[in-house]
Amino acid sequence: MTITYLKRGKPDTERAEDDAKVRATVESTLKAIEERGDAAVHELSEKFDTYSPASYRLSAAEIDALIAEVSASDLADIKFAQAQVRNFAQAQRDSMLDIEIETMPGVILGHKNIPVQSVGCYVPAGKFPMVASAHMSVATASVAGVPRIIACTPPFQGKPNAAVIAAMHLGGAHEIYVLGGIQAIGAMAIGTETIAPVDMLVGPGNAFVAEAKRQLYGRVGIDLFAGPTETMVIADETVDAEICATDLLGQAEHGYNSPAVLLTNSQRLAEETLSEIDRILKILPTAATAQVSWDEYGEVILCDSYDEMLEVANDIASEHVQVMTDRDDWFLEKMHSYGALFLGPRTNVANGDKVIGTNHTLPTKKAGRYTGGLWVGKYLKTHSYQKVTTDEAAALIGAYGSRLCMLEGFVGHAEQCNLRVRRYGGVNVPYGTGARLPEAAE
Repeated sequence: MTITYLKRGKPDTERAEDDAKVRATVESTLKAIEERGDAAVHELSEKFDTYSPASYRLSAAEIDALIAEVSASDLADIKFAQAQVRNFAQAQRDSMLDIEIETMPGVILGHKNIPVQSVGCYVPAGKFPMVASAHMSVATASVAGVPRIIACTPPFQGKPNAAVIAAMHLGGAHEIYVLGGIQAIGAMAIGTETIAPVDMLVGPGNAFVAEAKRQLYGRVGIDLFAGPTETMVIADETVDAEICATDLLGQAEHGYNSPAVLLTNSQRLAEETLSEIDRILKILPTAATAQVSWDEYGEVILCDSYDEMLEVANDIASEHVQVMTDRDDWFLEKMHSYGALFLGPRTNVANGDKVIGTNHTLPTKKAGRYTGGLWVGKYLKTHSYQKVTTDEAAALIGAYGSRLCMLEGFVGHAEQCNLRVRRYGGVNVPYGTGARLPEAAE
């Protein structure tokens, strides 16, 4: 295999040092919230967002006033985007069926899909007001039937962002708090004097938000580890440098640590894309952010073949993978580790981020190896149940269960089974032995 890096990002050792600093900050902050509740949350909000209202929760009147600030055209766009997200989420929900089957005469097994009872949705807004994140987390939870949906978003330029609040409210949030960062995640998961804790946390965020979710996992459920945005463009000479550079920088502008990778088998395309990135960065209004991401986390990887490109792509397991080649469906068939695929030059990651209907909360940092992104099923718990309806089935299953328990040395377990054999099968089973039915019964 011949793989050439025409550009590399920060070495892994430096990235690990950054991660360690984030871990330490998050740990001490969550401890403060647990020990001092609302007081710690107020201090953190004042420190990081210079925002300290009498109440972080918005009243119905405040929500209505903020929605009134949003133009009719912007509201229409928000409603259109939410309709796309709801439609796809509802189709996903409809595919998840409760089941009940009779596996043998008198033995009924089944499962039910039950919504998580309370969810905290985080909607980023510190650098950019992420209106679309409200659709992805709040509206999808609403489709799942979650009874209590709370949403947190940081202030934007010193006050609640009206469009974000409108999207949260229209999405179905029952409680809305203007609270950001670790303090929002900690307050929702741990609870304070004024915020009741939730059962699950969802939504994307910066490295601190992602780490807070990681440290709280177990205490509450989480959707996935959705940290700083990652994007990969897999391209060959069927597309040009302008489209590759635009799609890379379109995601690099998210933050200062958003990896953007070009994976190609064309040296000409690779070199032209590097030049095109330099050109666009001179005119891009968000270049101050995108430039840092590209300098420190951008990579251009040149491969000899499509097979090599596939292997490297699966190994990197990027959050967003945009495929623009002469064999896009081949990549769809062969790719197994990623957040979401965007196939062909007519689509792009921004469509997925904002409006097309698939969910934009996706796995980062190689988590695509073991999980997909946020979807309606993440809010549902699949619980099994069992029911035995005949004496014959109770005795038969009990006999097998008894012997298998004794095989493992669990005498108390076996006696649970033996009792049913004695009661429903009319067979006397001595204590501490495995049950046997007459051969005809088995």
